[in-house]
Amino acid sequence: MNGDPFCYKSSVSFHFDERLMGSIQILVFCLLCFASSTYGYDPLDPNGNITIKWDVMHDDQNTQVVRVSIFNFQLFRHVEQPGWKLTWNWTGDEVIWDMTGAETTEQGNCSAFKSKQLPHCCDRQPVIVDLLPGAPFNKQVANCCKGGVLSSMTQNPSKYGASFQMTIGSFNASVNGTTGEALTGFPQNFSIGLPGYTCGEPLQVPPSKFIEDRGRRRTQALDTWNITCSYSQFRATPTPTCCVSLSAFYNDTIIPCPKCSCACQGQPTAKCINPGELPPVLQLHHNEEPQPVVRCTPHMCPIRIHWHVMLSYKQYWRVKLTITNLNFVKNYTDWNLVVLHPNLKKVTRVFSFNYKPINQYGALNDTGIFYGIEYYNDMLLQSGKTGNVQTELLLEKDTGWKFSFGEGWAFPRKISFNGEECVIPQPDYYPTLPNSGPFTAIALPLSLIVLIAFLVLYRMT
Repeated sequence: MNGDPFCYKSSVSFHFDERLMGSIQILVFCLLCFASSTYGYDPLDPNGNITIKWDVMHDDQNTQVVRVSIFNFQLFRHVEQPGWKLTWNWTGDEVIWDMTGAETTEQGNCSAFKSKQLPHCCDRQPVIVDLLPGAPFNKQVANCCKGGVLSSMTQNPSKYGASFQMTIGSFNASVNGTTGEALTGFPQNFSIGLPGYTCGEPLQVPPSKFIEDRGRRRTQALDTWNITCSYSQFRATPTPTCCVSLSAFYNDTIIPCPKCSCACQGQPTAKCINPGELPPVLQLHHNEEPQPVVRCTPHMCPIRIHWHVMLSYKQYWRVKLTITNLNFVKNYTDWNLVVLHPNLKKVTRVFSFNYKPINQYGALNDTGIFYGIEYYNDMLLQSGKTGNVQTELLLEKDTGWKFSFGEGWAFPRKISFNGEECVIPQPDYYPTLPNSGPFTAIALPLSLIVLIAFLVLYRMT
């Protein structure tokens, strides 16, 4: 260093900056890992996903018969209208000659075919939608024609899947009238067409087996691939879609949804209707999800859930649960509500809702799903006088958990609506018991203050 203090200082500064940059890189990497695990993984449904199954049923030199099935393996997140839209990219020169149980939204350019019969679809990236209920019988296959709606595993296990069948041919062989090699390429870049879902790469698995003749015969596919699609609320929407308000019989204060829970009034994407105004008339295309137009509120959420602690008995306590739809342009079909609370394992009765516990971690039974009764309240209507559903819960007081109304114990730890986590007020704002509230300064008259001071001085003397 030749005794030059500037050289020594420069060397130290360089090593410090290098260590600092390394620490920053590690910190950024950890934050990214934490964010991805938070937004792409649901601890209440760790194995939930949508799986696309591709079964090759028949294969000759130029054509394949393929059965495609879509299964919703999620406990409480379902696919509602307008439904799934399956798409992929062909890697070869494939065309879809025929399809039953579903249809493509576009036929594409099939002008190269001079035959009388044209393919069902010539697009390089076909978009497939489910047939509607009541489709012609000759276009149906087993487990089809639900309009793209898939139930969750908990609500209706018999309606969580959909299937269709198609015949794939070679474009060049069909146009030129030649016999080419068998189709070997597999589609890539699968998408289910639903916000928040990301599909992985196709994975070849053991061939699927099918039961025929009332179980007396079993057949199997020639080849089978699985494509797994996972959900992330962060990818689905940048802001929450629901919020929670709280109240209790022992406190007159109603704790509203936190301000700007879902959006703030005045933002370009936050459309709301004031009292007395009429909602807009929307012109929607087929299979298009309408953007929310909500009632003007401080929180601006389409859905509000209110948890009210009603009564306390000797051995039981009672809760009223209300779901209000503040969205003017959407009905919620087959809605569901997932609640996390330690006393749910002692639910005695639920009025006017269906209820099932969600027990993913052994004996830890603190989560349950609520959903409507079919043909009664399974549809949550758009904002208005009838735009709400409600129930009451009767729960046994669990002495093992040291039951108490203090410290906000009676309020839920987590609530989600249709699989979307809702914004809950901070515990500091929970309704408090009358004898446990914080000290509040009271403005006293000057004469009373003087009298108190006089009495204090009198006792001191």
